[in-house]
Amino acid sequence: MVAMGGGVALDTRSRRRWGILALGLAAQTASCTFLYGIPFLVPEMRSGGLTLAQAGTIVAAPSIGLLFTLIAWGAAADRFGERVVMALGLGSSSVLLLVTGLVQPSTGPLFALFLLAGALTASVNAASGRAVMGWFGPAERGTAMGIRQTAQPLGVGVAALALPPLAQHWGFHAAVLFPAVFGMVVAVLVAWLVIDPPRPAKQAGAPKPASPYRTPTLWRLHGASALLVVPQFAVSAFAPVYLVSSHGWSALAAGWFLAAVQVLGATGRLVSGWWSDRVGSRLRPMRQLAVASAAVMLLVAAGDASWTWVVLLALALAAVITVADNGLGFTASAELAGIDWAGRAMGAQNTAQNVASSLTPPLLGLVIGDSRYALAFCVAAVFPVLAIGLTPVRAESR
Repeated sequence: MVAMGGGVALDTRSRRRWGILALGLAAQTASCTFLYGIPFLVPEMRSGGLTLAQAGTIVAAPSIGLLFTLIAWGAAADRFGERVVMALGLGSSSVLLLVTGLVQPSTGPLFALFLLAGALTASVNAASGRAVMGWFGPAERGTAMGIRQTAQPLGVGVAALALPPLAQHWGFHAAVLFPAVFGMVVAVLVAWLVIDPPRPAKQAGAPKPASPYRTPTLWRLHGASALLVVPQFAVSAFAPVYLVSSHGWSALAAGWFLAAVQVLGATGRLVSGWWSDRVGSRLRPMRQLAVASAAVMLLVAAGDASWTWVVLLALALAAVITVADNGLGFTASAELAGIDWAGRAMGAQNTAQNVASSLTPPLLGLVIGDSRYALAFCVAAVFPVLAIGLTPVRAESR
């Protein structure tokens, strides 16, 4: 396995690295509470006079901003270090959210503020991952990144618990103050307590490290990871409406079921990271998970044509399997890129995944039409099949 750090003697025995991991997890959770929490405020936006199209535009604004700045923030982390990038980006994003909550702007300025806040909070993605990568050696790195990858379901859970009741009692803008304060507190802790991992000493006059993108390895890895996002978002985007419209569930029951399997999904990320440490590879488990992802999506499609219990079992399995590869691809991107390009590689990895996640719901929605869910799940199974051959397992060995 490639060991990021180029021979740097990492203090892997230091207890400090677990504290830095906890702060990286907290920063990513705070970011996700904002990024993925705004959809929980759509009912309040509607009651405030916004149309569904306008509310959907507001919901999309942070993700659009994030998409365009991930690689730039990764490059900044490569050059200036992880602590300053995390603290600056998350703190600035939180200030904008604080302004949003206090000033209560109209729809146009609200979109602009959320767009810019999303662009700034993107700093956390690559920088927190880079800090974890630098402080943990190859034998622990998969597990550490698996822990850090649980930030998304944690952020969604925090938002689900906090934002709707705040909006119900005090309104939309008051609810926005929660991720603002959360992010500010974590940004201060990051600036105070995070220490950048050691880097190899650079000799005067030494040439700059060559770009790892001159070979197809990272391109293939990013492409495979993007393909594996499709079944993940096929499940998360359409499982609620599928259970309601095709199986007669209430929206509340479908929500509780999918919330429960989200917990299983977070566990799957941890297990896959631990697995990669044990076998000494990120990409062999990733390829095996691609096989499992294709199989479980076909099982979901088969369940649609058979019994409800098959559908429920398949959806629970899919919620675990389709997200388990996320941390593996993210970790492998940094390890294959090397320490000088790790931030940019992780930013590119996230960019590819975000593009795929943005395109999946509307395109699969066209396939589904009124009720063609089984066909859509079969289509989603094609993408992990393509990822099996695209995953550059041999390059990792080299």
